[in-house]
Amino acid sequence: MTYTLPDVNFLPLMPILFVLLGAIVSTVGGFNTSRRNVTWFNIAMLVLAGLSMTSLLGFGLWNRDLSAFNGGVRADNVALMIGGVIVLGSIMSLLVSLDTAWRARVSFPEFDAMLMYAITGCLLIAFSGDLIVMLIGLEIMSLAGYVLATLQDSRRSEESGLKYFLLGSAGSAILIYGIAFLYGATGSFNYAGIAGRVAEVLNPATVNAAADAATTVALAPNNMGILVAGALLILAGFSFKVALAPFHQWTPDVYSGAPTSISLFLSTVVKVAAFAGMLRVFSGALVDAPAWHSVLQWLIAATLIIGNMAAYFQTNFKRLMAYSAIAHTGFLAMCLLAQPSAGGPALVYYLLTYTLMSGVAFAIIAALQRNESGLSIGDMRGLFYRHPAYAVALAICLASLAGLPPFAGFFGKYLAFQAAFQNGYQWLTVLAAITSVISLVYYLRPAMLMFMPDRTPAREYAHGQRPPTNATVLLGVLGVILLGLIPSLWYNFAANPGIWRLLAGIGQ
Repeated sequence: MTYTLPDVNFLPLMPILFVLLGAIVSTVGGFNTSRRNVTWFNIAMLVLAGLSMTSLLGFGLWNRDLSAFNGGVRADNVALMIGGVIVLGSIMSLLVSLDTAWRARVSFPEFDAMLMYAITGCLLIAFSGDLIVMLIGLEIMSLAGYVLATLQDSRRSEESGLKYFLLGSAGSAILIYGIAFLYGATGSFNYAGIAGRVAEVLNPATVNAAADAATTVALAPNNMGILVAGALLILAGFSFKVALAPFHQWTPDVYSGAPTSISLFLSTVVKVAAFAGMLRVFSGALVDAPAWHSVLQWLIAATLIIGNMAAYFQTNFKRLMAYSAIAHTGFLAMCLLAQPSAGGPALVYYLLTYTLMSGVAFAIIAALQRNESGLSIGDMRGLFYRHPAYAVALAICLASLAGLPPFAGFFGKYLAFQAAFQNGYQWLTVLAAITSVISLVYYLRPAMLMFMPDRTPAREYAHGQRPPTNATVLLGVLGVILLGLIPSLWYNFAANPGIWRLLAGIGQ
């Protein structure tokens, strides 16, 4: 009997290992030092993880397309770009928590430990080369997220966490069923293997290896139904995670019930990671599979309508941002309907700009709210006269979220609309444009109130402006303006067609 040694290569795992080290140190060493020291250590680990993805460190991973564990983990350029966005959003969340965790009653090392474990799961999804690694990353991220949503000692937080856990578990169960069906149809968990089998099923003439003939005969056409069922079940499972309608019901309650720094994390980092998984599966492994495109376009349409219309009636700013996140999920998902060479760069650009815009908005809410229920829209009247820098920064980000030029959100929506339109989804593009116009109303209403004079006493927290939160806001606003004025700064990296030809790992 011969034994084959596993393909153990820790270099592609380097960014994940840095983050995991932060999680372990937070778990073991958090009892012997202050939570603030633990947080700064974790921020340093995240910076090292980000640098390891570039060529700035000696073992930089950019343009090396390394893999490990027989392709189960892949550090290609797609993983590195999305991993960079995950690291950026995570640093923003930790910086905001430095100022607000004590007020939210979550200032203990377990908070940092759970956050770093969740980030580890997010990076595993982005670096996944097969469905098993993706599922492991998704579960690590989800389980840590359930705990984070309930860490605050309040009935509201516990209720939101329980709802998140129950619906998230249902989503995970559906996803696992989908993976089982997909394995039954294709005989592989690997993205490249699935993509190859799907191509063989759809085009039997491409089969040229006699050794594979028996397997191929077994796959087509009897297993086509299993393939379609698996793809649709996986789409439903991911729809829970990214909050596509009608699987979005958990989002407003969890965002408004969780500590605001966690709402920031869920709306940016977790969303980016879930879309990374969808990109790997639907624009890579299942790009040629039938049926899922048709279902996804209707889910997107429902998401755009429900998210934007529900946001219009919100009076609490945190819940407004929750429905805004649902609406932007619809815009982001439009990129998946396009060819990977067009939709991939659009999605990566949009994910970065959305992380910056949403991160700033939640950071300002976290700084100014008196308690974790957030601010009401009416409370924001006259904010410019009390906190002028925050008011201007929030107005810029709201304008960018609405898609107004010259801010980054305009180009994000433009690229998403263009990608879907060019692939034949004209009606959906028109619907997205109409709902984007509707969003102007609910985004510009608080923006206008902030600049109106107000003679009533201030209702926000008076001492909210602190250096880490200010740094987060400054970073986000500069990014929104710079990426709006010079979108090529980031888009040119992502638009290289060579990156997207290898999305499923075929050709490596």
